[in-house]
Amino acid sequence: MIVQALRSLIFYTVFIGQTAVVAIIIGTVALFTRGPTALTRALARYWCWSNIWLLRLLVGIRTEVGGEENIPPGGCIIAAKHQSDWDVFAIFPHTGRPAYIVKKELMNIPFFGWAARSLDCIEVDRKKGADAIPAMMAEARAAIGRGCRIVIFPEGTRKAPLAPPDYRWGTAKMYEALGVPVVPVALNSGLFWGRNSLVLWPGTARARFLPAIPPGLSSREFQARLAAAIEPASDALILAAARDGLRGPLTPQLRARLAELEASKAGGDAA
Repeated sequence: MIVQALRSLIFYTVFIGQTAVVAIIIGTVALFTRGPTALTRALARYWCWSNIWLLRLLVGIRTEVGGEENIPPGGCIIAAKHQSDWDVFAIFPHTGRPAYIVKKELMNIPFFGWAARSLDCIEVDRKKGADAIPAMMAEARAAIGRGCRIVIFPEGTRKAPLAPPDYRWGTAKMYEALGVPVVPVALNSGLFWGRNSLVLWPGTARARFLPAIPPGLSSREFQARLAAAIEPASDALILAAARDGLRGPLTPQLRARLAELEASKAGGDAA
C-alpha cells in the first residue's frame, strides 16, 4: 500500500506538471490562431500517449483500447462510460478529430480553457440544466461541420464501477438534433484509477468501441439502446478484470455487485 501510494504520488506530480506545461503551450498558441494546428494536435496526442506510458511505467496500469473498426467514417457522436480521468486521454487518440463536451468551469481556467477551445472542445454550463442545451447543440453542429467526432460522457460525471447507471438526456437530444450515428464505449478504468482515490492500482484498463447506433430512433428508444449497449459490455470488462485478480481494495458495494455478476453469469452458462 505504501509503495503504491508513493508510485501514485510520483505519477500525479509528473501528470499534473506536464499537463500544465502542455496547456500553457497550446493555450499560448491559441491566442494567435483559430482552431487546431499541426503543432497543437501533435502536442495533444503527445499528452495522451505520454500519460498512457507514464501510467504503465510508474504505477503499473496498462492500457488496451479496441473496437475502432466500429467508428463510422465522417461525423458521429462517441458516448463513453466515465469512471476515471484515464477515459479522456485513452479514447482521444482513436477518435480522429475529437470535440469533447467539457464543463464550463474547466473552460474558464486560463491557458487550459484556451487550449481546450482551440482543440474543438464544446462548453456546457451544467448549472443551467436544460437551458444550456441549445448553446451546446449549436457548437456541436458546428463541430460536426468541421469534421469532428463529438465525445460525450452520457452520465455527466465519473461513476464508480458497477454503480447504478444514471444516463442524462443531453446525449439523446444531441443524437436527435444532429442525425448522426452514436458509438457507445464500454470501459473498466475505475477499477484501477478510482474517482475519489489518491492511490492508483496496477492492472489493465480497457475500453471498447461498440457497434454504432444508427440515426433515426426516438430519444427514448435511443436512450434505452445506449444503456443496453454500454452497461453489459462494461460489466463484462469489469468481471474479466476481477477474475484476473484486482490489486486494489474493494468496497463492500463493489464486492457484492461482483458476486451478483458472477452468480448471474453462472446461471446464464448453466441455462
